[in-house]
Amino acid sequence: MTDAIKIRVAVCGALGRMGSATCVAVKADVELELAAAIDTGFAGGAGALLGVGRDYADLEQALEEVDVDVVVDFTVPASVKANILICLEHRVAVVVGTTGLSAADLAEIDRVTEQQDTPVLVAPNFAMGAVLMMEFAKQAARYFKACEIVELHHDKKLDAPSGTSRLTRLRVEETWTELGIDKEVPIHSVRLPGLMAHQEVLFGGLGETLTIRHDSLSRDSFMPGVVLAVKRVRSLQGLVVGLENIL
Repeated sequence: MTDAIKIRVAVCGALGRMGSATCVAVKADVELELAAAIDTGFAGGAGALLGVGRDYADLEQALEEVDVDVVVDFTVPASVKANILICLEHRVAVVVGTTGLSAADLAEIDRVTEQQDTPVLVAPNFAMGAVLMMEFAKQAARYFKACEIVELHHDKKLDAPSGTSRLTRLRVEETWTELGIDKEVPIHSVRLPGLMAHQEVLFGGLGETLTIRHDSLSRDSFMPGVVLAVKRVRSLQGLVVGLENIL
């Protein structure tokens, strides 16, 4: 495959844990090209810190100076919405791994994706096992009327509850609503050093319990899903939430 037909990717939050892992994964894939690394930690202008050739401190400057097909955002909750809107203004598709977007944020983003005819994929979790966990929880909700979620993450994670737990809760409650059950699923958040990313979905019934658990032991677990999202996001329409929608 020649460079001319590779998907040109910019990673926003490139100096963070997930951002730097994404840069490595993009560079390792023959169908992708790491066109720009973006992070407020950069002084600005060209550089070679990540071996990209173009490192930027400002997203808008990067999009004005570099030809980009897809932006991957792994920044922080405080900046992710503004970053998405900047990308949509430039009609660049976005893959979002940053959590913390509210329902109102998603509604606004959805509206702008339609106006700009540019897709956005928001995935609270890119691990294939996590996607299956949510699917299994949705199936289990048809047979159990009591559920609680425990999510456990490292102490540097900025948001609580996690985006994965909130999406899992939504999937369970949607299933219950279909069955005429009006209940909320409690979420318990744990933040401790030594943890990575873990979640348990616990169901209780008459004389039995069911536990569905997923553990990400390293950030490598997220990279196949990130790469897949980058390759497929431009075929989507509007705002899509959840990696399961492109599998």
